[in-house]
Amino acid sequence: MTTTTERAHRYGYEDLSRLMGRMTGDEKHGPAATSTLDVLWVLYDRVLRVTPEQMPEQTDDPARDRFLLSKGHGPMAYYAVLAAKGFIPVEWLEGFGAYDSPLGHHPDRVLVPGVEIGSGSLGHGLPLAVGTALGLQARGIADARVWVLVGDAELDEGSNHEAIAFAGPSGLERLHTVVIDNASARHARPGGIAARFEAAGWSTATVDGRDHEALYEAFTAPHPGQPRAVVARVEPKGP
Repeated sequence: MTTTTERAHRYGYEDLSRLMGRMTGDEKHGPAATSTLDVLWVLYDRVLRVTPEQMPEQTDDPARDRFLLSKGHGPMAYYAVLAAKGFIPVEWLEGFGAYDSPLGHHPDRVLVPGVEIGSGSLGHGLPLAVGTALGLQARGIADARVWVLVGDAELDEGSNHEAIAFAGPSGLERLHTVVIDNASARHARPGGIAARFEAAGWSTATVDGRDHEALYEAFTAPHPGQPRAVVARVEPKGP
């Protein structure tokens, strides 16, 4: 496991609960946010090829991986991971959601280092990820990958259906979608999330969303000529 050194402190997975505890106030969406915590940590600790120095506010390295948070109730965990990895100062966490804080209830790419998109409206993260993958392909940037985190209920949005239907036949193998399945979707059926992606030509896996090794194997499995969808099943828990 890698850790980040910032202001003489070291932050690892075991520190995330404490970092999240520094965020107070209303609308934390704690259980929903913590359902994403393990996925976010495995991605940033072992999978994503991106560092604070590669981001737009620094060098804007075109070969960096892109991570897009679409799940609207995930920012609390996202900010904790960004702080642990050195993208934002840990001290910012204490101002979460305050009027003068850059850490809003939805991430703002203009205000928060490390954030690729401004999110909040459910259903637009995956379409943006598809457009990002298409843009990288058009520019001939072969190494950069695109990851987007969505919620299971968010898949009810029609824009996601269109994105799924387009990406599979287009063979966007740079595109990776992680679906947090915490049984919050109104119209879901058991096994239906993976089947929906498979029907559109995606490579899929369904894993325990708390199992770091299972997540890592699913995230790094080869999928030539296909976009990848990983369904992470979790039971929400408090921070």
